Amino acid sequence: MSTLTVPPTLTSPRDDAIHLHKAFKGFGCDTAAVVNILAHRDATQRSLIQHEYRNMYHEELSKRLSSELSGDVKRAVLLWLHDPAGRDATIVRQALHDDIDLKAATEVLCSRTSSQIQQLKHVYYSLFGGYVEHDIEHQATGDHKKLVLAYITTSRYEGPEIDRAMVEHDAKALYKAGEKKLGTDEKTFVRIFSERSRAHLAAVDSAYHDMYGNSLKKVVKSETSGHFEFGLVTILQCAQNIGKYFSKVLHKAMKGMGTNDTTLIRVIVTRTEIDMQYIKAEYRRKHGKSLNDDVHSETSSHYRTFLLSLLGPDH
Repeated sequence: MSTLTVPPTLTSPRDDAIHLHKAFKGFGCDTAAVVNILAHRDATQRSLIQHEYRNMYHEELSKRLSSELSGDVKRAVLLWLHDPAGRDATIVRQALHDDIDLKAATEVLCSRTSSQIQQLKHVYYSLFGGYVEHDIEHQATGDHKKLVLAYITTSRYEGPEIDRAMVEHDAKALYKAGEKKLGTDEKTFVRIFSERSRAHLAAVDSAYHDMYGNSLKKVVKSETSGHFEFGLVTILQCAQNIGKYFSKVLHKAMKGMGTNDTTLIRVIVTRTEIDMQYIKAEYRRKHGKSLNDDVHSETSSHYRTFLLSLLGPDH
């Protein structure tokens, strides 16, 4: 569920392109105008605006924005220009190439559905001329590498049906591979976490708790570590409740001294057109206040306006 609000008077992509061009003219950029236009356009509209801008002014809108804007608002707006698959591909590429951030790459890849990953891989190749698998192969190591590669190359069922016998079988296999064993059989964790549907994994967690009195998350945390642990926990928590998972990520980004703006931008910009309503509801449920209020107090200026526009009104 998207939180994007469309303006009361609809303008054409051509009009938007003209207004954006006007915002760039003169001394300095009219950032407020840029934010006001782009923060209220969905993926299709943004694509059409870029197309019109290119035709009319013979330059890429993204290139122009890159030279006109700066700081966090620039990062957020440039990421927002893409469609969801393009954004994911861009984030993963940057995390594997520019500012190496395996955690960010893992979060994006391990929180997406099979079909989202297929689109991401396709766009990744067309934008960057390389395979995301090769880049992971190059940057990641050990069990973490095995998990992410298995997760993005396996096609998973995305529906709600589960096979009870299979669920119990997997719960037993994970018990044997972890708690019951001296050391850990990582292969079993990789296989089950990368091959099973979200509904199935959530059921395995529940069955595991009933059978052995422990949560799978606890087991993962005690049996594994580092990026491998992070990937497993991400897959598991997204299977249980993806809105809750991202509300936690956002809360952590704003907790304590300073704000992790990279995380804030990544999550808000990538989830706005997908499930931000659910994330906001989980955030309020867990923290007793709205995500909008926290974002408002942690950000400022045009950057704040842009993020709050994406988050939509508080209901």
